[in-house]
Amino acid sequence: MLPGRPVAARPQAVRAPGVEPGAVGGVPCPWCATGNRPDRHYCARCAMPMAGDEQAPGRLPWWRRLLAFRNGEIPWAGDRPRLRRTFDRVLTWVGAAVVLTLLIVLAVNIPRGVDATKDHFSKRAPVYPDRVTASRSFPGHKPDLAFDRLNNTWWGPGVTQSGKGQWLEAKFDEPTRLLDLMITPGESTRPDQLSQSALPHRIEAEITTADGKTITRQLTLDQGAGAQRRSFRVGTVTSVRFTIESACGASGGKQVAIAEMEFFGPSNSGGS
Repeated sequence: MLPGRPVAARPQAVRAPGVEPGAVGGVPCPWCATGNRPDRHYCARCAMPMAGDEQAPGRLPWWRRLLAFRNGEIPWAGDRPRLRRTFDRVLTWVGAAVVLTLLIVLAVNIPRGVDATKDHFSKRAPVYPDRVTASRSFPGHKPDLAFDRLNNTWWGPGVTQSGKGQWLEAKFDEPTRLLDLMITPGESTRPDQLSQSALPHRIEAEITTADGKTITRQLTLDQGAGAQRRSFRVGTVTSVRFTIESACGASGGKQVAIAEMEFFGPSNSGGS
């Protein structure tokens, strides 16, 4: 030891814990014989269970544990009642039902999704109807002229104003898959001839599918010259009827005119 330096204090012996208040005359611990309060489940000295090696009683029903808890009885550790167990089971069943429903919907829509993906990336090819009819036609401008692949010929219903209710129908002898539609309003694609007739603005397309069902689509055209392409993914069809609902530039001296209507379907070449 060097002179002048303080000496470190010696560690004091740790004394055993005193008797717990209220434990005098209490139940002795089966492990260390220390007296404990009657309401203790574990010894205050050695922390061993007061029940010794005896097996814990079987788990009580939830309603008995709930009543015991409400009556002020202290439950054993790990035996506290789960008050929300029934609600948790309901949530589990609801979650399982939702997952099962999603799986069923996914399985049902997988083929439809595959077809939609193929349609999106497939190469387009022109599709021509086998027969064309109309509600009525202006002399010299039959409905076939709207599908003759020429944009300087046209079909007109032969009535002035908007021609609302007049229709043009294309029919296919065999079910045909359609993906796109191109419409050229007016009498030609030339802008200087755009004002010579009324231009169809809103057209209702009534599609008859291969299974006999009917689908209705609404088409809205612009007032510009030239062909206007519209997505027309309607599946496999046997006929399409176009009914004029409104027209732009309608007057008592003009009739609605459609220069060309073209269908497009997936190409058989297999390219994309």
